[in-house]
Amino acid sequence: MVTALATGTFWAVGFVIVTAAAGPARATRAVGVMMGGLTLANVVGVPIGSFVGHYTGWRGPFWALATLAALAAVFVGLFVPATQQRTEVSVRAEVGALRQGRLWLALAAAALIMGGVLATYTYITPLLTGRAGIPGPAIPLVLIVFGLGALGGTAIGGRLGDRHPMATTITAAAVTALALFLLIPLSAAPVTAVALVFLVALGGFTVNPVVTSLAVSFADDAPTLTSALSTSAYNTGIAAGSALAGTALNTSLALTGPALVGAVFTTLTLLPLVTLAFTGTRRQARIVIQHDGLAHTRDDEKATAPVGH
Repeated sequence: MVTALATGTFWAVGFVIVTAAAGPARATRAVGVMMGGLTLANVVGVPIGSFVGHYTGWRGPFWALATLAALAAVFVGLFVPATQQRTEVSVRAEVGALRQGRLWLALAAAALIMGGVLATYTYITPLLTGRAGIPGPAIPLVLIVFGLGALGGTAIGGRLGDRHPMATTITAAAVTALALFLLIPLSAAPVTAVALVFLVALGGFTVNPVVTSLAVSFADDAPTLTSALSTSAYNTGIAAGSALAGTALNTSLALTGPALVGAVFTTLTLLPLVTLAFTGTRRQARIVIQHDGLAHTRDDEKATAPVGH
């Protein structure tokens, strides 16, 4: 629980730091780079952790993680500025940011897309072994394929999200929903199942950096609470999707139940995304200007037109 509290705090503040450092024009790419670290940790860290744990016992990976966390703290202390020139934000201002409807649309999209992808991923092993006939020892290789797809999706979202946020997210969510629906009838063939798993990860994780960056940008002068809510939205979606997928696994749908739950979740993701596309996404950036030794602020707005522009 303590580890989860610390990790959630790190992500909430980290999103604000990277978007502020990159500026409004490159905010999504910066979020994509940060989330790419999380994805890369899953691709590389999970197999390495399993390998190390096999030879050192379960305590080995815990000691390794503690050491890496300590090193990360040192690097944060060295390279992240202790103070930043930014306007003081009260708790009231932070809470006031929650009145924006666009913010809740972005958070809903974050919860639904991750709920859909992880609802399937949580129970992917029974599907791959029981339906696709993939041997148990080969499952870690399929999980690496999923991780590579997630890493590629994060990179694509970070690259395209600043210029075409809605076109990128809507296309990616639609591809993810289609891949999950196809996984139901086509998962009996190993090659097709692995290809669709890769496509689900690629499409689903393309959405993440874009909607996170949008949520932070909608908060104007109060991004920290919004960033924390983005992290909470992902976890809420994962919890809800995984719970429903577990229930579906025990119905007549059997091994394909989680994929159907995931397909429904990702299809529902299109609702808040399309709504945002038609209403437009106007970002307001708070810029600090140094003048005569005093810090002044001004508001710059970057208008993002509907899909395709």
